[in-house]
Amino acid sequence: MSIKCIALDLDRTTLNREGKLSAENRKALEALIEKGVEVVIASGRAYDTLPEEVTALPGIRYAVCGNGAAVYDLRSGNCIRRCLLSEEAVEAVLAATEKEMVCYEGIIEGVAYADREYVENPVKFNAPPQAVAYVQSTRRMRDDIVAFLRENKHRLDSIDIIVRGEETKRRIWRRLEETVKGVYITSSVEQLLEIADGQAGKKAGVAFVADRLGLRREEIAAFGDADNDIDMLQYAGIGIAMANASAGCRAAADYITRHHAEDGVAYGVREILKLLS
Repeated sequence: MSIKCIALDLDRTTLNREGKLSAENRKALEALIEKGVEVVIASGRAYDTLPEEVTALPGIRYAVCGNGAAVYDLRSGNCIRRCLLSEEAVEAVLAATEKEMVCYEGIIEGVAYADREYVENPVKFNAPPQAVAYVQSTRRMRDDIVAFLRENKHRLDSIDIIVRGEETKRRIWRRLEETVKGVYITSSVEQLLEIADGQAGKKAGVAFVADRLGLRREEIAAFGDADNDIDMLQYAGIGIAMANASAGCRAAADYITRHHAEDGVAYGVREILKLLS
């Protein structure tokens, strides 16, 4: 099987526990690029929060952001695909969650905005300690995030609902599925419920890039760790989950590679794809 494109999730997949690109993973990606393989970022992150150590690698041109809500050409910085949430969906999401003990984030034109209380103390909202620096360095604070989201409901790429526990997340998820139409709902980490337009999803974003490159899905391999990676791994000719992946992600994968803290992407590139070449 000839693999011509690798789609990579970032957090807890390509990046290590410190949120950095390890030397081994960098070496593996550079080797792929040198061989002419397209390396595509496929992340839940907003465009403005993508790590420069990855985006600056020569040869990486496309980034699927916000769980497929937007796709960017890194060379030009232009957004080449965007599917905004409808204004009705934004209002419905806020109405369905207004009585819950939650907070919100919103992505507008590739920039992440969040409530001041969450940014100042992410751990209070169940974020792990290692995520604090990332949250505080990438979110633009707003004193009233709900008012901000309503004011900008005509240009929202996506909304994240920050919850305090898995039970709360599942309850809200069920309610949103029952009451909000035309949206894509997923989750990458325990404290986040991520909502975009129904045309979003990493699968849709990667498929858009593949079509632009003239590639078949059988020529794509994808790496991921979370539930928001499931559709992408199922779409790719080869889906590879990290050893630290969620149960759903592992079940969707064709292969399991090492833990993200053990250079699982580099191992997958060297060992798994080599066996299939």
